[in-house]
Amino acid sequence: MTRPPPLDAALKRLAGALDQLEAAAERLARAGAERRDLVDTLTVMQDDRGRLASELDAALTRTQVLEHATDEVALRLGHAGAGLRRLLAHAEGEIN
Repeated sequence: MTRPPPLDAALKRLAGALDQLEAAAERLARAGAERRDLVDTLTVMQDDRGRLASELDAALTRTQVLEHATDEVALRLGHAGAGLRRLLAHAEGEIN
C-alpha cells in the first residue's frame, strides 16, 4: 500500500524532527555531565581553599609566636651579655 505524497513528506519531517530532538537530548545530557564535573571540581577547589586558609592562619600564628619568642630570647641574651660585661669589668678591676 502506497502512502499519499503529503503523508510521506510529513513522515520525513517527523523523522527529521525526531533526529534533531534526539541529538539535542544527547547534547543536553553531555552538558549536564560536564556541569556535574565542573561542580565537583569547584567543590574540591573550595575545600582546598578552606584547608589552605586554615593552614595559612596556623602558619601566621606560629610565625607570631616564634617572633615573640625570638624577641624574648634577644632580650634575655642582651641582659645576659650586659651581666657578663659587668662581671668582666668587676673582675678586671679586682685584678688591676
